[in-house]
Amino acid sequence: MSLVELIARVDARALAASGLACLDRCLPLLDGDDEVLRPLWATLADDTRAEPGPDWAGELAQVRDKLAGTGGEDEDEAVLLARVMLADAPDECSGPALRTWADACSAAALRVHRLLDPAADTNGPAPLVAGELRRQVTVLELLAAHGPAGLRPALEISTEGRRVLRAVVSRRARGRDARL
Repeated sequence: MSLVELIARVDARALAASGLACLDRCLPLLDGDDEVLRPLWATLADDTRAEPGPDWAGELAQVRDKLAGTGGEDEDEAVLLARVMLADAPDECSGPALRTWADACSAAALRVHRLLDPAADTNGPAPLVAGELRRQVTVLELLAAHGPAGLRPALEISTEGRRVLRAVVSRRARGRDARL
């Protein structure tokens, strides 16, 4: 099943986790602590509810405060895309806004990986983009098949993707420093 089909078919918890996973993998661009999104993941783990709990809005506000950056025109497109993912996260973890956000996060995360991939000008899918696409599909498949029990493996996949992107961001920063 394609990524678009998966996003169209999953429930609110999976949509929230999908968007959150995309944001989690892009966290190195926001200079965020690896644990900063953990409370949001925890709100999704309550399997006694059909949809994520009301704590989502409060935890989201705290994450936004912690990751508030200076913003502005000096930030590159990849950083701005990550900031938009966080800013556009809906305060209510249900309804059509959640599906729109998850879809937008998917596209933004793929764009971020395309921007940061040094092999993006080659024929065929660039390795970072292909890896991000694979992670997005796997996260949605896990959540569709296992519900709340799929959150832990989805988080592990996101952690792996965050490490990959952190290495790319670090390499890119060293390259910039060497040119100065």
